[in-house]
Amino acid sequence: MKKLDLRGDERILPCCMLLRASGLDELPQLINVLRGEMSLVGPRPCLPYEYDLYLPWQKERFETMPGLTGLWQVSGKNKTTFLEMINLDINYAKNKTLCWDLKIIVMTIPTLIIQVLETRLVKKSAPQQVNSENP
Repeated sequence: MKKLDLRGDERILPCCMLLRASGLDELPQLINVLRGEMSLVGPRPCLPYEYDLYLPWQKERFETMPGLTGLWQVSGKNKTTFLEMINLDINYAKNKTLCWDLKIIVMTIPTLIIQVLETRLVKKSAPQQVNSENP
């Protein structure tokens, strides 16, 4: 399983990196929250084929409603391993409280700002491609 936010991921168009880093691409999922299919806080949902690859103990992360943000997102997100993500989500699912949800929501704002700033720094430090046809 491969995270979509990995640096150099060819699936992300260069013009969309900032959109992805800011989390604005997740806003349509607010409709799912309003319909009661998702929560504001909880583990990120996965695709059905990914779920089939999970070990039984890893599926414990889905014992709570999926969310737009969660403990994994504010605990390092792309700097964590798959197993760390699973363990953070299971910990959240087993111990969630309203207080913890509010703390995660508050922590999401600075986390998004840091992601945007890091993406801008990576983009600025990336070597510019030179068109060899036009010197």
